[in-house]
Amino acid sequence: MAAARKTSGPYGVDDTPTPCHLHLRLATRAGHDAVDAAFGAFGFDTVDAYRRFLMAHARILPIAERLIDPASLVAGWQPRADGLAADLAALGAAMPATVDLAPPADIAERWGALYVIEGSRLGGVMLARSVPEGLPTAYLSATHPPGGWKRLLAALDAADTGPAWRAAATRGAHAMFAAYRRAAAMDAAIG
Repeated sequence: MAAARKTSGPYGVDDTPTPCHLHLRLATRAGHDAVDAAFGAFGFDTVDAYRRFLMAHARILPIAERLIDPASLVAGWQPRADGLAADLAALGAAMPATVDLAPPADIAERWGALYVIEGSRLGGVMLARSVPEGLPTAYLSATHPPGGWKRLLAALDAADTGPAWRAAATRGAHAMFAAYRRAAAMDAAIG
């Protein structure tokens, strides 16, 4: 007789919980890909294209940092909005109006939204390598401190209290990805 096949679901194999950060990565893959595509359309081939890329980020990041209040969730967290404002100023642009963003409904939604904005920090570091020499990169170069991303994921996983919490965290992540797409669309239309 064949052994029963073990399957993996949202909570892991044989009821062993999958870490929440892995659950979020899988649950939000389509949103992440859509944001990558939206921002990838900007390119860095001209100063104007790079400025519009930063403007789109400036429409979401400052309000997201304010509403999520990451410093209350992660010890040692460092904001990036000031670096973004400095980069825009160096390119002769002011901070734009932000997109409408509803505050996260609870702490789980805040964690889901934080997962998105801090994940974008990882992508920013890779993108900074593509910025033409001489252009400002304070925003894109703002890395996590050594081990910072792993500590953030561990704190996210530790905050997880089960299926309802994960569902709320996923809603927060989806809402943040949607806000990033709206911000990208606003500045893509300008170009």
